[in-house]
Amino acid sequence: MDLTNKICIVTGAASGIGLGIATRFAQAGAKVAIADLNLVAAQAAADGLNAARAGSAMAVAMDVTSEDQVNAGTAAVVAQWGTVNVLVSNAGIQIVNPVQDFAYADWKKMLAIHLDGAFLTSKAVMPHMIAQGSGAVILMGSVHSKTASPLKSAYVTAKHGLLGLARTIAREGGQHGVRSNVICPGFVRTPLVDKQIPEQARELGISEDEVVKKVMLGQTVDGEFTSIEDVAEVALLFAAFPTNALTGQSLVVSHGWFME
Repeated sequence: MDLTNKICIVTGAASGIGLGIATRFAQAGAKVAIADLNLVAAQAAADGLNAARAGSAMAVAMDVTSEDQVNAGTAAVVAQWGTVNVLVSNAGIQIVNPVQDFAYADWKKMLAIHLDGAFLTSKAVMPHMIAQGSGAVILMGSVHSKTASPLKSAYVTAKHGLLGLARTIAREGGQHGVRSNVICPGFVRTPLVDKQIPEQARELGISEDEVVKKVMLGQTVDGEFTSIEDVAEVALLFAAFPTNALTGQSLVVSHGWFME
């Protein structure tokens, strides 16, 4: 799969899955905007990619819940490189609590980052994609786009919502060559997941080892975490796929944790 000279924006790309995707895109020939709330970390990530592949990355400050920042960041990418060919809406956080204890402010924060962020970034890039007659919008869902787990009401709700957003973009964008897909990873061993292990252990009254083996990996076929590389390869597939054949589809990447 080739992304030579394609202009890509990846949100939440200073670390974790986002950085893995940005790195894989750069390896495939893309120019990648590392869009992140933390500009210092984004610049460090971009510098790392540029050290390996000159001119392949730039850093963009972006709070995906701010329409002004999303629009400004997108405009900066277009000013630097001329357009946007691929968006990966990846920025996200996790907060776990039972519904009855879930603070409304936390609920709104979760939906704002995961769902509003996907909407705002998609809205910002689509005019450029429509104008050029091609583009790929990739939203970072989850196994929880397909199912539910205790303590994750806001996360599950937001991730389910991404499926509807992607399908609508696919319908609206198809005649303009704009594709849309959702990647649905299982548990990927990132700082976001590491943070959940003690939180879930406390809420569920079990050990951290049991959280990993039973809650996170108990339904996989091999007891393995999904890797960042697994997810990045699927992102590359969706980004580089040459036709509308896969548009509107979601793909679960979970070592068999969830099958459909």
